[in-house]
Amino acid sequence: MPFLSRNNKTPLGIYIHVPFCRSKCQYCDFYSVTCKEDRVLDGYLDAVCSHIQEAGMLAPGYLVDTVYFGGGTPSFFGAEGLAAILSVVRKSFDVAPSAEITFEANPDSVSDRLLRRLRSEGFNRVSLGVQCDDDVILKKIGRPHNYEQAVNAVKRIRKAGFRNLSVDLMYGLPGQSLQDWEKTLKNVLALSPEHISCYGLKVEEGTPLYAYQQFYNLADDDTQADMYLSAVEILQSFGYRQYEISNFCRRGNISRHNLKYWTGGEYLGFGPDASSDFAGRRFAIVRDLQDYINGIREGGQVLREVQEVPNRERAGEYLMMRLRLSSGLDPKEYESKFLLPFGPLESVLNRFREQKLAQKTYDGRWHLTPEGFLLSNTIISDLLVIQEKCKPLSGKRR
Repeated sequence: MPFLSRNNKTPLGIYIHVPFCRSKCQYCDFYSVTCKEDRVLDGYLDAVCSHIQEAGMLAPGYLVDTVYFGGGTPSFFGAEGLAAILSVVRKSFDVAPSAEITFEANPDSVSDRLLRRLRSEGFNRVSLGVQCDDDVILKKIGRPHNYEQAVNAVKRIRKAGFRNLSVDLMYGLPGQSLQDWEKTLKNVLALSPEHISCYGLKVEEGTPLYAYQQFYNLADDDTQADMYLSAVEILQSFGYRQYEISNFCRRGNISRHNLKYWTGGEYLGFGPDASSDFAGRRFAIVRDLQDYINGIREGGQVLREVQEVPNRERAGEYLMMRLRLSSGLDPKEYESKFLLPFGPLESVLNRFREQKLAQKTYDGRWHLTPEGFLLSNTIISDLLVIQEKCKPLSGKRR
């Protein structure tokens, strides 16, 4: 297909869910399977590649500027499979030469061969699931690696030529103190990643951790809050900018793909349980690997929860997502985009500013402080209540 007039094309993110793991972590509620039979792997590969080819024909007016392989554990799936999928993405979509192309990896499934192959195929960003530096805690939460493997994985990633490394960390883990968490941060900072994500442990219903949480020494809400604020302070002192509630980076290393989710960009998801927001519709894929394979193979239905999103709902999502970002809300953009008044929302934000939970910048934008991020659910809930009462600026309800 001729890829012309790229400047006029709509940016698009591609997400590929690779649902295979060596083992299931105690806290994980993402869809994944531990099966690694060749027939299952081949069936998934054929299905996801066919799905991508079919979707590519529907998006001639889009320019793919981010591709993200998540999971599961994409590195566990292997270099050959990931390279084959990326090749199909390139053949089916107009992919920008400067596209950010990320794959998630666990330290135990990183090898020199895998990294060299993926780097040569055009992957340019790695998201490494480290979580913490304490081997006892890693074992408790079911992680398949130890910290020495994580350190060695970083060395291999650098040796292979990757210059954009993100490290995932978790706080509030079983038996983890504030001092333990601060030690983890300082040890990981010595590895010098470009990007760090810090997530508080959430005990999700249906996970093994949920069933046995009373037997673990889990941090309470106050301790998790102290851990979060400590992370903000330590990472900023080392030159990392907090650009989203849980994400910090050095200059120029924002996760461009994840930014699409937070700013309302369009994206297409492939693989079981992947989600999409494309051409005004939001939809998800069936949460079962075999149903996905069979549906693609037999021309059946693999989509679920297909919906058009009303303007007012989009406006609410704008508030929720933008207040996750340090750049915050732009009143002029909000009114122009949704034809709703910002004044009533500003009254609420002024109240939170008095409590040092929100700030207004010189150019009129509103954002939350680190303390405000901790109470973001409450703040956003108050804003949504007010928003629902607002009449459209045009005088017509949309």
